[in-house]
Amino acid sequence: MRVSLSKINVQQKACRMDERMMQSKVTILGIPFDNMTRKDFLKELYIRLNHDQKTFLVTANPEIVMYAQDNQDYYELLMQADFIAPDGIGIVKASHALGTPIKERVPGFELMLGLLEIADLEKKNVYFIGAEEDIIERTIAKVKEKWPHINIVGYHHGYFNHADPEMIEKVKLTDPDMIFVAFGFPRQEKWISNYLSQVTHGIAVGVGGSFDVLSGKTKRAPGFVQSLHIEWLYRLIKQPSRYKRMSVLPKFLQEIYKQKKKEKN
Repeated sequence: MRVSLSKINVQQKACRMDERMMQSKVTILGIPFDNMTRKDFLKELYIRLNHDQKTFLVTANPEIVMYAQDNQDYYELLMQADFIAPDGIGIVKASHALGTPIKERVPGFELMLGLLEIADLEKKNVYFIGAEEDIIERTIAKVKEKWPHINIVGYHHGYFNHADPEMIEKVKLTDPDMIFVAFGFPRQEKWISNYLSQVTHGIAVGVGGSFDVLSGKTKRAPGFVQSLHIEWLYRLIKQPSRYKRMSVLPKFLQEIYKQKKKEKN
């Protein structure tokens, strides 16, 4: 899982930034996904970090795509993102069905780990916000243990009025280079959009339930389950309450079929 950054020459990479930004995107039901590998995402984010570029990163799965279909305000939020990563094997399979294959699935949890490693190597300022109070405390303890060179400038649980401007002011005062927001969609993207509209730099990403995994509260699926791309089934077995959320998948497949049929005509 480690990212080798020692050979990255920031100046050389910066010269190719425009070329990277013009790379192809794959549109799935109106959502433009960046067709990059995990490694390429992290390289691009590393460049933007070192050039103080404000960055809104979204990791989207079929549930998010379907939610955006029915909620125009949320769709417009996603259109503000600098990058949309394909977090979900359903997105990858849909891209293949549409004849515009995405290179690989890029789990949001793995992107978070990669960014934490970058922050550790570069001694960057990081703010963590979201989850229950005990979970955020355990997450911070894990980060301090595993990435001791990260400058944790602050953290806060997610149980507060997300429309309260005082929290944004509190975070702004810490001047984070990265901020991880674990409210779950659509709340985390709404909060990030408000936050980024008031700052000049920093990478902000919604990480959903990643703090639960990082803290040890929730175990990630075993490696063989991940390799079979059935993490969704593993989570459903472990958390039957996710059934309602998973019920959007048949509708997602139906909409993909409609898009494919429309594009053929």
